[in-house]
Amino acid sequence: MKNTRIIAVANQKGGVGKTTTTVNLGASLANKGKNVLLIDCDPQANLSSYLGYKGDDKPTITDLINRVIEKGKVEPEYVKSAVRHNELNKLDYIPSDLALSATEISLLNALSRETILRRVLKKDVVEEYDFVIIDCLPTLSILLINALCAAGELIIPVQTQELAIKGLDALFGVCEQIVDTVNPTLTVRGILPTMCNNTTVTRDALAEIKEKYGDKVFDCCIKNSVEAAKSSKSGKALSNYSNRLREGYDKLAEEIEEVE
Repeated sequence: MKNTRIIAVANQKGGVGKTTTTVNLGASLANKGKNVLLIDCDPQANLSSYLGYKGDDKPTITDLINRVIEKGKVEPEYVKSAVRHNELNKLDYIPSDLALSATEISLLNALSRETILRRVLKKDVVEEYDFVIIDCLPTLSILLINALCAAGELIIPVQTQELAIKGLDALFGVCEQIVDTVNPTLTVRGILPTMCNNTTVTRDALAEIKEKYGDKVFDCCIKNSVEAAKSSKSGKALSNYSNRLREGYDKLAEEIEEVE
């Protein structure tokens, strides 16, 4: 039986590379022979679009969450029926849609609302995977709290620009509360510097992040490149290219694999 690792990728600031990180870390791990499931937990559904989802009759993450809200549980077979496969990147995924915004409102009145996603991702659902990676929306919302309650680890992508660490304290504070109350196993696996380039701004931002968070910062740094946008448009993960961005995510995968 696999020891499935569930990782949330989150930052309440938008435009820092959360979806790009989720897809490309997943693809790098898949290229290493790992079974990976991605969860789109953002109503904007950027991850779903990245992987080519265009809508169908199968359940989405919205349907799974609604099933738990209505019935208190969801059948493992129903969850498994929501899994799609992206052959190009060797990834399984559960897509999102805009209706998740309305479901988020319903979550506010649900019983044990923080644990809804955890009840979706039960052990008998995810046990065939080595990694489950959750792409989170850019707000400190009940959906984000659900992701952090379901996950064992958190990766925080941070853009290496001025004010890069603004708001990180709030996210760390939420994590501390979650650890103290509903998910004592949650660990901040690391802060991932993204959109790095050879400028004073990047160097200063990296120095600031490392000074404050020390060994919580990953050794790897994701380079700033137009290839990321091209990858998203083509639906082909960077791990399928030979470039600097691929190297960054491959190194991130190595750092993640080093921790058991």
